[in-house]
Formats: sequence, structure tokens, C-alpha cells
Amino acid sequence: MTRESERRARTSESPVAGERAPKRAHSVGFSIAIACISRFLILRDRALGWTKRGRVPAGIHERTSRHAVPSAAHHLDAVFVEPAAAPARGAVLLCHGIGETVEQWFGVQQLLAAHGVASLVFDYSGYGKSTGRPHWEQFELDAIAAFAALKDLAPTLPISLLGFSLGCGVATATVHRVAAHSLILCEAFTSFRHAATSAGIPLQLERFVPPIWDAQPPLAQCKLPVLIVHGEKDRLFPIAMARKLAGWCEPQAEVVLIPNTTHNQPFRKPHLSYWGPIIEWLGR
Repeated sequence: MTRESERRARTSESPVAGERAPKRAHSVGFSIAIACISRFLILRDRALGWTKRGRVPAGIHERTSRHAVPSAAHHLDAVFVEPAAAPARGAVLLCHGIGETVEQWFGVQQLLAAHGVASLVFDYSGYGKSTGRPHWEQFELDAIAAFAALKDLAPTLPISLLGFSLGCGVATATVHRVAAHSLILCEAFTSFRHAATSAGIPLQLERFVPPIWDAQPPLAQCKLPVLIVHGEKDRLFPIAMARKLAGWCEPQAEVVLIPNTTHNQPFRKPHLSYWGPIIEWLGR
């Protein structure tokens, strides 16, 4: 398959194909913006010491392995963590947010493993040690490749798909292209354009934001169980977005609102007040 035919195949599967399909300028702008924003946020968290918060000494409750996952022409850096004391009762693929890499999610993976859940977190193309450059279509291919890798690592377990912030766009766009057991959306947004304006992009500039990751079409067609978890103090994406997402699901999704929780707190300071409902959901 040539590069052009491969591009057309990806576009035909994309929920943004057709009249509202992104233009080349959107593609270039997305890659530049994501690269700049992600690097700034990652460096900021490292400088402020937030990257290693929430961890316990490695190896107490978990076994950890690192993997290079092939995704198209790229390789993704991924970390698999599973319970050490007993077999896992479920597994989850973690699609992280815009300003994180796999190392910032190790505390969450430890907490999940301590409560019987195996997990794989991966860096998108252009993030961390993953090769390639950021692009929304490639992010979706990355999630599909990582899901297949997790299936190889945990072949007997039901595997759920979890998106966090930016990762919710990736997760909803790919949920129909993987054999997921359930879908979990954490600190989610209704569309990428709505996310951008909620984050401070003026409405007059909205047309420069790619019209991607509109959650309504895939959620309306999703027959999987859907859990939506949202911090009540999330100042980036309002609770109204979580409720709107739930209303688009058929049957309607379960919504859990977590008191006193800001947007980035769930991975910076992992706690059972947030992850407990998710662990319970994954054990069903």
C-alpha cells in the first residue's frame, strides 16, 4: 500500500472525514502546537517535582516491563505494570493527556496493580522516547497498536480503554476499532474545538483549531459500557461536558463526580478517591 492509499484508508475511517475534514493547515498547526505545549508542560512538571509524586518504592505491589510497540513506521515507548501478588482480574490501556509521558503515570499504574488491575501506558508518536511526530491520525493508530500489544501481554483478561483529557479524544475515536471490554473517560471534553476554547482559545480563532475528536458520533454508536469520571474542581473542562458526553451514550453512561479534584490531580497524586470507582468498574 502506498503512502497516499494508506492516508486515504485512514481518512475513510476517521469520524471527521467529509465536508468537515481538517485542512493541511490544521494538520501542520496541530503538530506544532501539540509539540510545543506538551514539551512545556512536561518540563514544568519535572522542574516542580510533580513527575514523581504519588509513587511508592517500585516492586512492592507490581511487576513492571518496558516495551517498544510498533505503530506504522514508528515505535512507541510503553510501560506494562501488573500485580505481583496475584493474577490480575482485568486490564486497561491508558491514553494519557497532552502534557504527560509514561513516567508520570507510573504512580497510577502502581495503584491499579495494588488493587488487581494490569495496565499499559504508552507515549504517542513524538512524545518522550516514541519516534515520529504528533498528529491526530497517528495518535489513533498508536492507540490501536498499543491495544494490540496489551492484548498480547494479557491475552486472557478483559481489556478496557481509558482516555484521560487529550486521551479521551483518542479513545473515543478508536473505540470502534479495537475489541474493548468497556470505555472510561476521565476529565473529558466534547470535541477538540470545544476543548481548545475551554482552555482559552478565543472563539474568533476557533476555525484555526482542527475539527477533530467530536465525541458525539462515536459515543452515540458505542454499545459498550461507558464510565465517565470527572473532578468537581476541574477548571479546564467543566462538569457540563461530562454530563453532555453521558447523554450521548446509548445506553446512557455512568457518571462519577469526584469532590475536591482538579484536572491534573488524578495522575499527579493518585488516590483511591478517584481511582477506586474505576478499579471497581474494571473488576465487574
